[in-house]
Amino acid sequence: MTPPTDSTGLSTAQLEAWASIATLLERLPAALDAQLQRDSGLTHYEQGLLYALDTAPDRTLRLSTLAGYASSTLSRLSRAISRLEKKGWVRREVDPTDGRFTLAILTGAGHDQVTRSTPAHHALVEQLVFAPLTDAQVRQFAANCRRIASTIDPTAPVWSPPSPKGA
Repeated sequence: MTPPTDSTGLSTAQLEAWASIATLLERLPAALDAQLQRDSGLTHYEQGLLYALDTAPDRTLRLSTLAGYASSTLSRLSRAISRLEKKGWVRREVDPTDGRFTLAILTGAGHDQVTRSTPAHHALVEQLVFAPLTDAQVRQFAANCRRIASTIDPTAPVWSPPSPKGA
C-alpha cells in the first residue's frame, strides 16, 4: 500500500517531518540569538564566526573559507567582520601567501570574547538540542543533518571541531 500524500506529493510522514523541521528552523535560531544578544551582544552568526576563527590554526582563516563554513555570501560576511573589527575582536590582513585573498584574524580580545560567550551558549544548545535526545539519537541526528547538508551542496566545506588536546 502506498502511503497517503498531500497535494504537493509529500507523504503524510514526510509532511509531518517537514513541519517539525520547519518549526525547529524557526524557533532554534531565535532562541540562540536571544541568549547571545542578552549575554554577549552577539548574534548566533557572529558567535559562529568568532568560534570558527578561535578554533582555526593561528586563529586565522581566509574570508572565503569562513564564508563557506558559515554558508554566507562574502558581502554578508564582510559586514559582520566589519562589526567585529569595530569591537576589536577581529582584524583583516591580505594573505601573505596569495595577495588575492583576505584573512580574518581573531585578536586576543576576540579570543577573550569567545571564552566568555561560549559556555552559556553551549549550555543552551545542550538544554534545547541534546538533553531531549539519547546519545544514539544525537549520533543519528548528526548523521542525518550531514546527509541533508551534503545533498543541498556537496561541495560546501564542512567545519569540524578540533580534536581535544591529547587525543
